[in-house]
Amino acid sequence: MDRVHYMVNNLLETQQFTLKILVMQELLKMFEKQVSLDCLTVYYYDFTPKNWLKNLSELHCYSNLSSEFFYQLSQICHNISLLDIRIGNYISNGLAKLISVQKNLKYFSMKQDDDNDIPSLITELPNSLIKLNLYGSNCIPLSFISKFSNLQELELSYSYQEDFIGFEELQHIFFPQLQILKIRRAFPRDELLKIFLENNGKNLKEFYLGDFGGISDKSLNLAIARTCPNLKKLSTGFSYELITLQIVFDGCQYLESIRIWYEKKALEAIAKYSHNIDELILYHHSFKARFELLPKELESFFIDWKNRVPQKSLSLIIVTCSTRSLEKNDENMKIIEKYRKLGIIKKFKVTDFNDDDLYLDLNHFRKN
Repeated sequence: MDRVHYMVNNLLETQQFTLKILVMQELLKMFEKQVSLDCLTVYYYDFTPKNWLKNLSELHCYSNLSSEFFYQLSQICHNISLLDIRIGNYISNGLAKLISVQKNLKYFSMKQDDDNDIPSLITELPNSLIKLNLYGSNCIPLSFISKFSNLQELELSYSYQEDFIGFEELQHIFFPQLQILKIRRAFPRDELLKIFLENNGKNLKEFYLGDFGGISDKSLNLAIARTCPNLKKLSTGFSYELITLQIVFDGCQYLESIRIWYEKKALEAIAKYSHNIDELILYHHSFKARFELLPKELESFFIDWKNRVPQKSLSLIIVTCSTRSLEKNDENMKIIEKYRKLGIIKKFKVTDFNDDDLYLDLNHFRKN
């Protein structure tokens, strides 16, 4: 909706403001007559919700849209399943009302940068929530998450350990349906997270820990190996911990995908010790990379992979914003093409840290 408003303003840049308002009103009338939306994104442009929004299932918005907008929307929309809120400089009164009338809310995502009245929203969330995504900064105890006993996916993306307020209580809660756990950037104190994994690690299928920063923690990696035997996807840091990496592969024998910050020794360990890996995602950043992968080392890795029994093709994804990354070397690319033709590499992709397929959880929600 904001893009439509922006385009109208640009097209009618020299016209009077009242004309721009009239054009937007006519466009909205057109929507009302011809359109039934199931997804709406609106951050800045307030308008009067109408019946063409009655089938809305997905809403992305700022918290500081007018209270009237949220109140009117709450009269029309009762089956929103995905609600993605960015907390602005205040929270409109009508937003809590909108949340309270939803009968099918399954996924709640909130980005918080300011200390606002977040509890007024949290208390309205239904206990039946299955996916929860919290990121930005945090000022409320995370113990409220314990009421979501049906939670299947939890993402906490905070910059500082201090943001994990109340994790002391959350560590003891058992979530029987939890399969995906994503703790981006910073993470809680080791001892708290280890207890949480003791209670919930067995059912986890995917675990992402500190993967935005390449954080490496040997004791946590060992805890993952011990408590998460059914993982299929893992993203964590390994800093010259080859024995630890081997222990993780032995403890998590169903692993199909692993994301690591790449190093020569780590590649050797993956080729030698992994059991079911068929996807390797290598993070590379100019200030994190400890070496530049040489063609000789890359060739050695693919030879080792080719000689594995049983042989399995590999998907290789490079995530980078560095000028020294693997794909910048022509010899490396020749080697990759060689093994792609041999069928050793089934997929090769170079992307960056903003790739939606890697990080945007809304896409995952839609697919499921």
